[in-house]
Amino acid sequence: MIYKDEPKDQNLSIVVAVEGYAQRHSMQEKDVFDLLQKHEINTMLRSAWDVLHTQALEESIEYVEDVLAWKQK
Repeated sequence: MIYKDEPKDQNLSIVVAVEGYAQRHSMQEKDVFDLLQKHEINTMLRSAWDVLHTQALEESIEYVEDVLAWKQK
């Protein structure tokens, strides 16, 4: 069952992932967002939200790092 704030929470997960990844990798947030869009990671974050929302917000950052490492090989 989807509750009414789920899309907002999914957006928060993406914001945390973008800002965290940008900070960890000394990048601009816009560049990170573009990178996530290029590799469709925004969509992947939304689809993984059912699991990620039960974890610490930092898990979103680590998820992005793992997926980018895998996709850029």
